[in-house]
Amino acid sequence: MNNVNELFRDRVGIAQEKKITFDYLNTVLEKTAKTIPFENLCIIEKRTKEITIENLTSKLLQQNEGGLCYELNTILYLFLTENGISPSLVRGVTYNHMSQQWSGTGNTHVLNLITHNGQIYLVDTGFGGNLPLKPIPLSGETVSSSNGEFRVERTDSEHGDNILYMKLNRNDEDWKIGYAFNSKESIQNISELNEVQRIIVEHPESAFNKKPLITKITDKGNITLTDTSFTQWVDRTLNKENIDEKRFNEIRKDYFNL
Repeated sequence: MNNVNELFRDRVGIAQEKKITFDYLNTVLEKTAKTIPFENLCIIEKRTKEITIENLTSKLLQQNEGGLCYELNTILYLFLTENGISPSLVRGVTYNHMSQQWSGTGNTHVLNLITHNGQIYLVDTGFGGNLPLKPIPLSGETVSSSNGEFRVERTDSEHGDNILYMKLNRNDEDWKIGYAFNSKESIQNISELNEVQRIIVEHPESAFNKKPLITKITDKGNITLTDTSFTQWVDRTLNKENIDEKRFNEIRKDYFNL
């Protein structure tokens, strides 16, 4: 098997000799978010593969594609594990603000938890344009990044024991729910993620099996591409372009290298 550590560093631009510490995670998360797109093209193009270390390494680190939360956070999990940081993968349920309810696909969001100096932190590189870009302590403390403000509150619900709240720089006046998750139930084997992928691919309420979505954090905001529009947030200013298939393919290649 190819070395996840070396390939991950090559992909996101981290020197091979750089020691990965907890304090360096901000940089890891930012580089990852600006390099590896959140995207669902393999689902739309019907070429998903089984979730294995080999397949994830090939897709994300050798073919330089992006992926969804269960791929992006798993490759981060493998990278951090190889570097002596011991994360655990847990599952969560995202909140749909359009319908004002929890996602009908259930607990199909996948994220990392890391313990540092006795405190547990949420570490997520698979939440599209909503990335915290920093570890968020499970203490209620607000953390600010270039993407907005984030906090995790302990809240017992049918979906777990914590909720991530966010207030994005570009368009949020108030705090809103990102997702709920269960910090007590970790994924024991990566093969469990095949169930998550199956639901995302097949479920009628899945947000990712109907049309293409590609998004990535940039130095000045973020960019999002669908089959009908290209949206750029630059220094909190919105620029939206309606597009056709030809333009979609151009932007996909020029802006996302896909």
